[in-house]
Amino acid sequence: MNNVSIKLASIEDIPTIVKIAYQTWFVTYEDVISKAQIEYMFGEMYTPESIYKQMDFYKHAFLILYQAEMPIGFASYGKLEEPKNTFKLHKLYLLPSEQNKGFGRILLNEVEKEVANLAANHLHLNVNRKNPALSFYEKLGYEIIETVDIPFAEFWLNDFILSKKIA
Repeated sequence: MNNVSIKLASIEDIPTIVKIAYQTWFVTYEDVISKAQIEYMFGEMYTPESIYKQMDFYKHAFLILYQAEMPIGFASYGKLEEPKNTFKLHKLYLLPSEQNKGFGRILLNEVEKEVANLAANHLHLNVNRKNPALSFYEKLGYEIIETVDIPFAEFWLNDFILSKKIA
């Protein structure tokens, strides 16, 4: 894992985040949810305006992962109001060509380190029940704590909520 670096994203990095999301989102979910739902959710969550709102209004921190100075992935996280001292991983995406190479673990470890520095006790995340990434999170110590069905416009998010105790 030579030449790997992680940078806290700023407003200027929004185009990079959108580009990675575009290259990742459709491939990631093509066998998980319908094409209509993929397109709708992408349009709601990954426009430059939406990413700006997540950074500015919701105070989500975005990290960008670089391999040899090329952006290959990103993650975002934020503090939950409840439970106390709990943060949520909102997003973690790597370019399809860079998956299964250990980069996801590096990025998630950095998020865990960042939230630990912010006095987090737990890190939560949602993952679609059909998403193969579930096994990735379980291998890294995340446990299913709840099964939820969340309305999203005319669609449903059929998720597991996972949690990990942060040391």
